[in-house]
Parts: sequence; structure tokens; C-alpha cells
Amino acid sequence: MSREDILSHEIISAAIEVHRCTGPGMLESVYEQCLCVELGKRNIGFERQVRIPVNYKGCMINCGYRMDLLVDDLVVVELKAVSTLERIHEAQLLTYLKLSGKRLGILMNFNVVLLRNGIKRVVNGL
Repeated sequence: MSREDILSHEIISAAIEVHRCTGPGMLESVYEQCLCVELGKRNIGFERQVRIPVNYKGCMINCGYRMDLLVDDLVVVELKAVSTLERIHEAQLLTYLKLSGKRLGILMNFNVVLLRNGIKRVVNGL
């Protein structure tokens, strides 16, 4: 099993614990902070709100893209608290993966009864 796969299981486990304690209906920013606390308790390294510049014809443009979490410099985590995950959310995560050069991303929607129904792994073919 790759380091990314092991991390994804750990991230999902941490998110399930957050969801078990908080339930649905909170703001995305609350889930982000709670997940960071849970990752920290598990000694899993992460960065929050990581800026991603766009390279346009050799010019780096800071246009406001931010990954919610970058875990152990390997896995991009995009959090949502919406009624339904849409294809645009998956496209957003795939864009972050491409711009950052990362292979694995996890899209999580905390606004569901069972968190496992709100999780989608996205792989960048690089």
C-alpha cells in the first residue's frame, strides 16, 4: 500500500471521528478546524489554506486558489458542507491536484447523515 493510500485511510478515519462528534449542519470552516485538531492528535502533518498559483505562459498568477488541507505534502483534502456534492466540486479538487502536482485528493461533504456517503477519492493521472 502506498503512503498516499495509508494517509487517505488515516484522514478518512479522522474525518469520521469529527463527524461522529459534531454531526451534519455546521459550517465548512468548523469542520476544517475540527479535522485539523483530530489530525494533530494523530500526529499527522498538514497545512491549511495552501495557496496555489497558476502558471500562465510562464507567469505565476496568484488568483486566489487555496487547498483546504494538504496532508503530509501528499494528499489534498477539499471540505464541503453542502446538501449534495456536485460535479463542479470534483472538478475543483482535480484542478487543485493538477496545479499542485499531487496525485491523490479526497473530497468530503460533512453535511450528510453518514460521512462515508459524502467521501470521494479523486486521482490525478499526472
